[in-house]
Amino acid sequence: MRIAMTVLGERISPVFDVSQHFVLVDVEEGREISRRAETVAVAEPLVKLDRLSEWAVSAVICGAISRPLAEMLIASGVRVIPFVAGDAEDVLAAYLRGELPGPSFVMPGCRCARGRRLRGRGMRRAAGCSVRDER
Repeated sequence: MRIAMTVLGERISPVFDVSQHFVLVDVEEGREISRRAETVAVAEPLVKLDRLSEWAVSAVICGAISRPLAEMLIASGVRVIPFVAGDAEDVLAAYLRGELPGPSFVMPGCRCARGRRLRGRGMRRAAGCSVRDER
């Protein structure tokens, strides 16, 4: 499994739509086996989606993301874990422990009910957020 985290410096980038820097982490049996940094020089959303597909990403951890981009990722089979904030290393560690999404890393001001999830039609949706993410 390959996870892509949008980053700005050492933290999760606040907005997926304009972020250009990614950390790709390969995970096997719940442990990191490799990582690399990638940059998408063009901020064009469809180029970014193409790159994620080329990199064979199965999950994206990011800050805010527009509904159309989130839905395109989900439609292509990528799990989207949106509205995440914090130090990228801490976020990755929480993900590997199975604690993401969770209340410790919800973006400030997000009305996601501090990480609670609602179920419906096989999809999971953050309460109060406009983005669905498939589990």
